[in-house]
Amino acid sequence: MNYKVTIDEFEGPLDLLLHLIKESNIDIFDINVSEITNQYLLYISKMESLNLNVDSEYLTMAADLIEMKSKELLPHSEEEDEEEDPREELINRLIEYQKYKEISQTFKNLEEQRQELFTKNPSFLEEFKENKINISNEVTLDDLINAFARFQERQEFLKPLNTVVTKKEYSVRTRSKDIMKKLSKNKKMNFEDLFDVYTKDYVVVTFLSILDLAKAGNILLTQDHNLDKIVIAYRRG
Repeated sequence: MNYKVTIDEFEGPLDLLLHLIKESNIDIFDINVSEITNQYLLYISKMESLNLNVDSEYLTMAADLIEMKSKELLPHSEEEDEEEDPREELINRLIEYQKYKEISQTFKNLEEQRQELFTKNPSFLEEFKENKINISNEVTLDDLINAFARFQERQEFLKPLNTVVTKKEYSVRTRSKDIMKKLSKNKKMNFEDLFDVYTKDYVVVTFLSILDLAKAGNILLTQDHNLDKIVIAYRRG
């Protein structure tokens, strides 16, 4: 029975030649046809001595190398010396194959890296989404955020060129008490009127306090029409 094998796991005769060149520690452009042919034929002979069936492409390359070697050994006339170097075609084939091997290894490395990545299909979160978040009977959270954004835009336009910043601590609990105290006296106030001090900490704490009071049901938010001013009213328990 005949067994067809790839010689020492080489991918073809060019792969074997590159291996022999590397083993000889020479540059592709400096290959000695006679020497590389002898090494190549020796390698093929070893495989045949093991009764292994060598692929025909290896034998074809062996014939090409023998022909190239014979041309180099024959005497040349001056005209023949000026002709194209018989090694040139072989060198070009070896260079192209080397490039192919390098890019193949790059793709192989990328494939191995990709196999280490795991993905999952996007989750559908619609079931967790509430169509409308109400913090009051008439005003939604979106309405309140939009009003807050418009207020900030106006304040950025109106704020003075020179400001003095003072450090003061604010808490939602303390600010909520201040808001309820004002509402108990005035009964109703515009949303924007509660931001009587325009500093980052004060504005944020005031907005969070309004949200907290609305959710707790301590204040009532109303808006006559979309984008109108939001009115905050004191709600008696």
